[in-house]
Amino acid sequence: MGTVHAGVASDGMRVAVKVIHPAQAQVPEFRARFKREVELSSRVTGPYLVPLLTADANAVNPWLATAYVPGPTLNEHVLAHGPLTGASLYAFAAATAQALAAVHTVGVAHRDVKPQNVILTPTGPHVLDFGIAHAADGTSVTRTGVMTGTPGWISPEQYRTGATGPEGDLFAWGALVAYAATGRTPFGTGAPDVVAFRVMSGDPDLDGVPAPLREIVLRALAKEPGDRPYAADAAQECVELLAAEVTQVVRAETLFTRAEDMVTAVWSIPTGNDPVWPAPTSRPRRPWAGVVVVAAAVIGGLAGGVVALMPNKPDGDRHRTSATASTSLSSSATSGRSSAPSTKASAVAKRDRAASDAGAGPESWAEARTAQGEGEHDVARAVLHDQNVLVQELGDGVVLSPKTVRFHPSRREVYLSYRLSSDEQGVMYAETEVAGLMCRTLRDVVLGVHPELPYRTYVLVRETTAGGPQVTWDDDFRTDTRCTSSADEDTDAVDTEQDWEPDEEGLGQAMVPSTDGDEIRVADRAARKIIERTNGMRATLGTDRLLGNEELKVGFDPGGSTMYVWSDYVAWNQGQAETWAAMTAGEACRALVKQKDSAGGAWPYSRYAVAEVGASGYLMMRWGTVGRTADCPA
Repeated sequence: MGTVHAGVASDGMRVAVKVIHPAQAQVPEFRARFKREVELSSRVTGPYLVPLLTADANAVNPWLATAYVPGPTLNEHVLAHGPLTGASLYAFAAATAQALAAVHTVGVAHRDVKPQNVILTPTGPHVLDFGIAHAADGTSVTRTGVMTGTPGWISPEQYRTGATGPEGDLFAWGALVAYAATGRTPFGTGAPDVVAFRVMSGDPDLDGVPAPLREIVLRALAKEPGDRPYAADAAQECVELLAAEVTQVVRAETLFTRAEDMVTAVWSIPTGNDPVWPAPTSRPRRPWAGVVVVAAAVIGGLAGGVVALMPNKPDGDRHRTSATASTSLSSSATSGRSSAPSTKASAVAKRDRAASDAGAGPESWAEARTAQGEGEHDVARAVLHDQNVLVQELGDGVVLSPKTVRFHPSRREVYLSYRLSSDEQGVMYAETEVAGLMCRTLRDVVLGVHPELPYRTYVLVRETTAGGPQVTWDDDFRTDTRCTSSADEDTDAVDTEQDWEPDEEGLGQAMVPSTDGDEIRVADRAARKIIERTNGMRATLGTDRLLGNEELKVGFDPGGSTMYVWSDYVAWNQGQAETWAAMTAGEACRALVKQKDSAGGAWPYSRYAVAEVGASGYLMMRWGTVGRTADCPA
């Protein structure tokens, strides 16, 4: 729906500001949904929820501001430190159940309970993001037939009939507590349809959940909604278990009368870095009504920019030098990065280079350390996440097991260790894919999110049972701008635009609707073509329905001379998304070439970029600079 920004109120209070995407703000359904979110959020209060502070649902670009909640998400904490243990686990279960009970009391169902939506603050867990919440009284504005929620956290009845409600929240809560206790999702991972089958017919894996909690969690994960407890009852049972834990860790003479006091007394979660937020210093090219974006950043887990909650002052000197176009079309995508095809020849070239390089080796690998600080943890999580997605894409016959990510600051190197078994051809192919994906991940996270990090080289280390660790690949991800292979570099002409990259700022500009006739016409023509080809590839892409103008958009960034195509469809796996992105890049390139030829060279846009929505924003998958039609991707 929008972008969340780190914000500063006029009195210096830090807040989180959600601004609806400009293109979506023009769609009545999205605007209605946002208004509904504001209404729902204002009705929900509780010690373990994030309060709504202020909002303007009628602004040109609607926005809302909530309290800023410091701390990692449950997902981030588990990846960095492992599962919750002891009294903190019981406190987590009690607090999150209380949060859902408060939500359900006012007739609201959250509908997106998952580890990424629980923040572990210094005082306890907080449930956030009512982005797809709706009132149980039937006033939902979510489109019929569209599955909302995240695989693995969706209830059996929602899979079967699409039904959502408080009972579905309790199912997700049971999975949430199991994940907090074990670090595993109770129905495993894999393709969405495989996970759905396990949820509807399989037994949850609760090994590792303490026995007192296991019985409550098992009831919450019942296949039939009527067999699950109410959130308030689950909260009460968890509070009783928490009270028993408190007596073991707190002095006997201490008397607690409130559950919140018990949670605070035993809550012991490492606090992450909470950096100082910069003050507003300047305005963007196209300020949103009511907020001013002053710096691109990711602060405290909030993706976007730093904003100040202050009225926009009249500015007679500022004007739009060129309008942007934003036309809806249909598309899809999943997690992925900008990429270029890899070849077996490139694998040999890079492996040979790594083997002969006197730089990275087993010694430097042994000297490297695990992640420290927010930036390195973000890098490690992103690398392991993307590599685990790749594991599912490699298919039978190739067994890839990503192990650890290490950092060597003085050498400016990031290491990934892995185990790999296959035939020689399969190993070569898999290592090519691993290297290309790691390069793209590091470019996205280090250059796009944490530019303050010093790293520039990625190193692959294969762990073997006999010969010890072997460095199989290394490369400079900062200069290898398209993450191409060395074989490609040797044969390709040097591109004068090689250092250019698309970014979220340019994408944000492209999301602003245009009044320029040429831009609108080109965007509409490109959108129609991409929709047509996307729907013609349904069998290849695995798309279960025709896609229209809700999933994909096209727009222009005048400052970057770039046409962006971006996707809000998240049902494809990585391979399918890459296939779609390759096709879309070719169509975007040809659309620009055609307009440039018809305009006699006066057309100002010479670049294109293809992006997809991900867990923390949009990911740039393909991009390039136009020349001739023959040079466009096929």
